[in-house]
Amino acid sequence: MDITASIDRLTWLCEHIPALIEAIPVTALESKPTPEKWSKKEILGHLIDSAANNHQRFIRIQSENEPVIFYNQNDWVGFSRYNEIATEQLIATWKHYNLHLAAVAKAIRPENLARNGVGRDGQPHTLKWYFDDYVDHMEHHLHQIVSY
Repeated sequence: MDITASIDRLTWLCEHIPALIEAIPVTALESKPTPEKWSKKEILGHLIDSAANNHQRFIRIQSENEPVIFYNQNDWVGFSRYNEIATEQLIATWKHYNLHLAAVAKAIRPENLARNGVGRDGQPHTLKWYFDDYVDHMEHHLHQIVSY
């Protein structure tokens, strides 16, 4: 088991995506397609929430026996009010939190990648699966914000 490719993808995203987001006008970042849909800033905020929750997951899977970890993403985005936070702050938070997660991932002992955690679906998944899925999920949402 190896997560090097996902760590490299995560690091690449942190190096290249901020400038692309900064180039988007604030009105386009804050515009909501419909009242129920997230704006691009809210999507970026969701990725910060995802980083916070997955940080816990990446640590707890290594130290606990199949921890159950999930969160209500709509509540997190709603209560955080991301459209009211400065774009520069959101971009910096997203970038630096994910650089931190890349460092955390590099420190994971290979044998711990096979340890399991449980998410919303109730099924156990390995730490490797969660990390790879985290980066895949991020890329999906970044494509909603920018093209790269």
